[in-house]
This record gives sequence, structure tokens and C-alpha cells, in this order.
Amino acid sequence: MPQWMRRQLQRAFIGKDIRQIRLLNSCWFLYWEKHGGRPQ
Repeated sequence: MPQWMRRQLQRAFIGKDIRQIRLLNSCWFLYWEKHGGRPQ
């Protein structure tokens, strides 16, 4: 996971921003799939 995404997720968790957490989670899975990830 890119460092910039980790920082944003940490801020969202600390601030309990559910909307931001969901958005970043969706972005992460799209990024992961495009870069060779495979769903389990």
C-alpha cells in the first residue's frame, strides 16, 4: 500500500470518518486489482 494512502487511512481512523474510510478502502481494492492483486 502506498505511504500516502496509509497516512490518509490513519487520519480517517483517528477521526472516525466512516465515509473517508470506505472511499479509501474502495480505492485501495481498485489499485490492488490493477497492479496484479487477485481476489481470494
